[in-house]
Formats: sequence, structure tokens, C-alpha cells
Amino acid sequence: MAEESYTGTAYCVKCREKDVPFTGVVVEKNGRRMAQGICPKCGTKLNRILGKA
Repeated sequence: MAEESYTGTAYCVKCREKDVPFTGVVVEKNGRRMAQGICPKCGTKLNRILGKA
């Protein structure tokens, strides 16, 4: 099964930037879909919880 990719924006906690564009993969933990990627400015891991659809 191929990993689903995600391209969108997220909030970076470390550099406190809103709407940081990132590309990552979609994972499912505890029944929730979540996109994980890396902040292009500071290199911190970004997480964004996605909807069910």
C-alpha cells in the first residue's frame, strides 16, 4: 500500500509562524488521520490533524 501524501499548511510551534507550507505523509494514530512533515524554516516536525473525509 502506497503512503498518501499531503500538501498544505500548518502552525509551527518552534518558530511561531502561522500557515507554514509543507509537504508530508498521512499517518493514522489512535483512529485519527494526521499529516506529518518538516518545517522548511527551522526543521522541526509539523503535525496537522485532518478530517475524516
